[in-house]
Parts: sequence; C-alpha cells; structure tokens
Amino acid sequence: MRTIFLVGTLAVVLCGAPARGQDLAPLLGREILGPRQATVEVQAYTQARVPVIPPVRTAAEWQSHAEKLRARVLDEVVLRGEAKRWSAAPSRVEWLEVIPGKGYRVRKLRFEAVPGLWVPALLYEPDKLQGKVAAVLNVNGHEGEGKAIPYIQARCINLAKRGILAMNPEWIGKGELASNGYAHTRLQQLDLCGTSGVGVFYLSLKRSLDILLAQQHTDPQRVAVTGLSGGGWQTIFLSSLDTRVRLTNPVAGYSSFVTRSQWPELDLGDSEQTPNDLGTIADYTHLTALMAPRPTLLSYNARDSCCFRADYAVGPLVREARPIFQLFGAADRLRYHLNFDAGHNYGQDNREAFYTMLRDFFFPGDASFPTAEIPVDAEIRTAEQLKVDLPRDNLDLHKLALQVSRGLPRNVPAAAAEARGKLEKVVRAKRFEVRAAQTGQGESGDVKATFWKLSMGRAFTVPAVELVKGAPNSTAILLADAGRAAAGAEAARLLAAGKRVVAIDPLYFGESKIATRDWLYAILLAALGDRLIGIQASEIGAAARWLDARRVGPVEVVAVGPRTSLAALIAAALEAKPVARVSLGEAMGSLREVLERDLTAEKFPELFCFGLLESFDVPQLTALAGPGRVAAEAR
Repeated sequence: MRTIFLVGTLAVVLCGAPARGQDLAPLLGREILGPRQATVEVQAYTQARVPVIPPVRTAAEWQSHAEKLRARVLDEVVLRGEAKRWSAAPSRVEWLEVIPGKGYRVRKLRFEAVPGLWVPALLYEPDKLQGKVAAVLNVNGHEGEGKAIPYIQARCINLAKRGILAMNPEWIGKGELASNGYAHTRLQQLDLCGTSGVGVFYLSLKRSLDILLAQQHTDPQRVAVTGLSGGGWQTIFLSSLDTRVRLTNPVAGYSSFVTRSQWPELDLGDSEQTPNDLGTIADYTHLTALMAPRPTLLSYNARDSCCFRADYAVGPLVREARPIFQLFGAADRLRYHLNFDAGHNYGQDNREAFYTMLRDFFFPGDASFPTAEIPVDAEIRTAEQLKVDLPRDNLDLHKLALQVSRGLPRNVPAAAAEARGKLEKVVRAKRFEVRAAQTGQGESGDVKATFWKLSMGRAFTVPAVELVKGAPNSTAILLADAGRAAAGAEAARLLAAGKRVVAIDPLYFGESKIATRDWLYAILLAALGDRLIGIQASEIGAAARWLDARRVGPVEVVAVGPRTSLAALIAAALEAKPVARVSLGEAMGSLREVLERDLTAEKFPELFCFGLLESFDVPQLTALAGPGRVAAEAR
C-alpha cells in the first residue's frame, strides 16, 4: 500500500499488488522519436521566432526606432521588478590604495552595483593628466583570474601609457567575486522572483561607466568600451543601450540568436547573455545596428576554440547592421577584424586592432599615436597586489534572490478565472492541438501497448506509450523526471489499480530530452518569449484533452519527481477540464525550495519561470487546480 496525502481537501489511498516494473521496461523504453528529433524541433522553433530588423528608409526613421528599442529593452527586459528600484538608488564609491607605475598609476576602488553588492575595480591613470582625455571601460570575460588576467592588465597599461584613462571592474562571478553565490546561473533565481537577474549585470556596467565619466579629465566625446568573450557580450550590451559610449570593440563575445541555435555546441551563451524576453524585442543584430553611427569594431577569431568563431558569427551581424550605418553615411564606421592566432583570445593582434580604432576615431590626424603594442610584461602584477577587498556581508546573486523573495507571492487574484488568466500569462501557456499518429503496437504478458507520436501544434512531438491491461475504467497520464522508460514500477502499480496508462515524455524528459547543453536551449526559449514549464504544462494539458476526446474515462495525471510534478500541477491549474486529478511524487511543497536549496537552471531548467514565485506558489497553484484534485506523496 502507498499512501497519498492530498494537498487539497480529500485523502486518497491507492492500493493494488503492483507487477514487476522491469516487465514493462521494453515497452516503455521503445524508441518512438528519432535520436535528435527533440533537438531539431527546438532549433527550428527558436530560429523561427528570432526578430529581424524592420525595413527603414532614413537615418531619422532608424533613430526614432532605435530610441524605442532601447527604452523597451531597458523597461521590459533589464530593469524589471526590484531592478527598477536598484537603478534609481544612489551608488556609493570608495577610493582606496594607489599603486605607482611607470608613467601611470593604478587606483583601487569599489562601488555598489546594486544596494549591498559591492564590485571591486581598478582605474589606470596616466601620471600627467591635463585637460580632457579619452577613456576606455575594459570589461572582463569568463576567466577566473578576473582583473588580474595578464592580457587585460597589458591592455590597460598600454592605454594609460598613451594618455588614456582605463577602468577595469571585476566581473560578477570572477576574480574577487568568484564564489557560488555569484555564479551566473544564480541570476535565474532572481528571475523566478520577478526581478531581472540580468539587471544586476547591467547596473554593474552602468555604474562603472558613471564612475569613468565622473573623472575630472574624462572627455565625454571619447569614451570606449571593449572586452573579450563574456566581456564582448558586456561591451555590446552596454554600448548599444547607453549612447554615452562613443566607440565599441566587442571581441569574440556574441552572435545572433539564429546563429546560436544553429551552433549549440559553441554559441548558446550563458545566463546573462540570454535574458528573458530580449528576443521578443531585439536580436543581437539589432544591438549591433543600435551602434550606428558610432564607431564599431567587431573582432572575431578564425581559430577560436571556445565560441563565436569568425567564420559563422561575424557575417550575419555585419550584413544586418551595415545598411543601418549606410543610412547615416557612416559605412566606414562599422568595421570587423579577423584574428588568426590560436584560441579564444584578445592577444596582441586584437589589441593593436583596437589601438588603431582609437587612433582613427579618437585621435584622427595624430601620426604620433602608437598602434603597436608597448611591451609591458615586466609590469604585470599579481592578483594579491591588485586585490581590493570587499565587505564581509557583501550580497551576491543568491542572497539578493532570497532578499527579493520575502513576502512572495503577492497580489494573487481571488477569482479563479482571473488567477487562471494570470497564470497563463506568467507561464506563456499554449493551446496545442494534438495530431496523434500511431507508430506501432506490442505486448508483454497480459499488457498490450500502443505507441503514439503526439504532434503539438506543429511545434513539438511528444512520444507516448499507451498500456492497457484488462478493461480499464479510467486513465492515468504518467510522466517522470527520469523519463517514461524509468517509470515501470509506477506504470505497473497503475495498471494493477485498473487504469489505462499513457506514459509520455514532455519536452526535456526521457526521449524528448535535448541531447547536450539542454538548459541553454531552455533559457533561449525564455529569451524568445516562451517558458519551458509553460510548454511542458501545455503538452500535458493537450494530451489530457486528446484522451478526454477518446472517452477513456476520467483522466488523472501522475508525476514522479519535482520537475514533472510542477508541470503537472500547473497543467491542472490551467485545465479546469479534462484533468480530473493529479498525483505528485517527490513534489516540492513550495517554490521557495528552489532558493533554499540553491538550485540552478543547469539541472532544473523549467523551475526558473520568470515571475512565477512573484505571482504563485505551490499552495496557490493547488487551490487554483480545485478542491480534491491534487495529491502529493509524503516524502
């Protein structure tokens, strides 16, 4: 006997002598989809949803469109939830030790990116500063050493020796900010709470630029941003959205969303590079075009061993952005540099291309401005020498999420219809029409199996195994975190209880699992306006409607595992009919467990639906599903 405790108002006891689960394994594990079908379907689905640059005829027309794009990206993507309040809060800056150099000095500082989260930084200053000088914000990539990385120091020293101010802030998750709480996947914990996680990254960049522009000698007409990899992403993200940046040079840092879905092993990007709903407004082609007519150098590596390789990444960006620069008569201001050194690098060749860009646009006609690298190997300092130190109680992404989650959910509608409408919007629910195709039959003892492909609105295909023993009087849709092939024991128990069993693998489970780097496709779906948990719940609801139309008795959904349990619960909350009941195994009692257990999107991709905890927790979802319809297994 297994006891099920109802989350609602009713208690249920399911009895029966379960048959051996392994007897059903060959039937449940039968291949229905091709080995890469789920991946190919997600690739096609995401590519089709990437926005394109609209046709524009004049520079003025583009300028108007560009202003609206920037405003929408900031309002609808970057500064949602608490991030809006953080952006309005004053930022403290503390100046610390000064390290002397040869013709320059390094000033240590720290600043608040958001209230309570301090970021260390370095400002490389020429010794002799007179009047207004050019300034460069140097941002870092995913290297663990952070601001102590030799090639970044070399670039900043070279700039200072040329009379240029060079600021280098630490990147969240790296260098002095290298701990689990700052790991980029923790930003999705903020997303769950309805606050934009990418907002922390953006505000750190904006505060850095604010500080650089506030320096007495900074020439606001000659401010540039540059960086490699994740620093390349930071470069285009800040430069495109903040017109105070007058020249930009992202290095091997980004590509179009279309390119990223086509090259998943290389280019799917990190959490901050794929923020929720960005792709409903703009692709990275748009962000490149937003630079027009400001000087823009796109540097890519032909032999890149990491990502954003030159042969496929740079072409679509230049092709889409060049017509916009041409509208301004500024085609020569959009340039690209191809580097042929080995690996993912911002080495000497790439640095000299940047110095040349500075000469051409910040020092035009100055033949004395050096574009060759000045040797500075003897001046590279250790991480300890460059250490700034941070407050002991410094906040991180995880602590911020816990802070923001206090008092959630809030403003849950009392009326079921209104609450259901709100839930549909939060999870971006679909109304999939099912086209069922039988692909074969089989049997094991007295259990007969029918194999199905359930096409969901021409978008996704859900594999299903229908098991029947005797004359069932009701139906159970069975799903499991480990996939249907691992649910033999549960299927046998349900058959023994007199039920028809339809075991399915919604997107991301079992046979519908993305082959590699699946969580990166999940955040790409979210960037393009969908929510993985909403797709899964919609597939479950569509399967239930298909079965209900076949008149196979009351339809129950049985889930095994916290991930499928949440999808099943949301399906029940969305579908007043035909889901008669859901039974949840190993379910979370609250979405707060995601934060308390410090879960991340790599292993639990659908749990980080933007704003879900802000609007609903498990008790509210259970109440919306209806009295007596939800049962959760005691853990």
